Amino acid sequence: MMLRRFIFLAIAICLLPACALAQETSPDAGRQLADQFLRGGASNQIIQYIALIAVLSIAPGLLIVATSFTRLVVALSFVRSSIGLQSTPATIILVLLALFLTFFIMAPTFQRAYDEGIQPFTEQKISSEEAYERVTTPFRQFMQKNVREKELAFFVERAELSGIGADLAPSDFRVLAPAFMISELRRGFEIGFLIALPFLVIDIVVATVTMSMGMMMLPPTVISLPFKVLFFVLIDGWTLLAGSLIDSFI
Repeated sequence: MMLRRFIFLAIAICLLPACALAQETSPDAGRQLADQFLRGGASNQIIQYIALIAVLSIAPGLLIVATSFTRLVVALSFVRSSIGLQSTPATIILVLLALFLTFFIMAPTFQRAYDEGIQPFTEQKISSEEAYERVTTPFRQFMQKNVREKELAFFVERAELSGIGADLAPSDFRVLAPAFMISELRRGFEIGFLIALPFLVIDIVVATVTMSMGMMMLPPTVISLPFKVLFFVLIDGWTLLAGSLIDSFI
């Protein structure tokens, strides 16, 4: 029960600033949420405060697990490595781009979780258990829509064999979260392969031309790098990639 409340509070803490972008949120909502969490259950106040700090530290990670962030950041990383640039764009730029694209893609899910779970809970209209179900349901539905059945069946089977639970439903976070993460990594690498392929062709063509001209001592990447950057700019690569990534979740 406490684990459920930790997950609910972590998602709620992350959703409050995200939903504030779409509508006005009470400045005391986060404090009220934390106060309600601390009042409900354990008798030792110190342990409760430690638990709250732990939830605050893992809240971003829990939210990333249940969103489109993994696929986006993997695909964007492939762009930089495929072009051959070591530090351009900077890692922080790629992470922030993936984060804002995640907010764009997950906006309906965030809004639904806030409207159906966070807001009624902060107004003390529903219990924490009901709020947990209402908040996590939109994320479960998003994850189930994008998870591969093979990965989901794999973790359900492993849960039965390892003794974690013989009756775990596919919607249980213990099997849904790792299955979703692996599915997103797979799709990210599939997209990365499609991104790397044209740049590989450019490298092969440049290497063939330089070898035929007898320029053995000249690294082909020195010549191919400007051509790859020019190619990516001419096809409006960033907009094309962002649109394709967004469409992959529709």
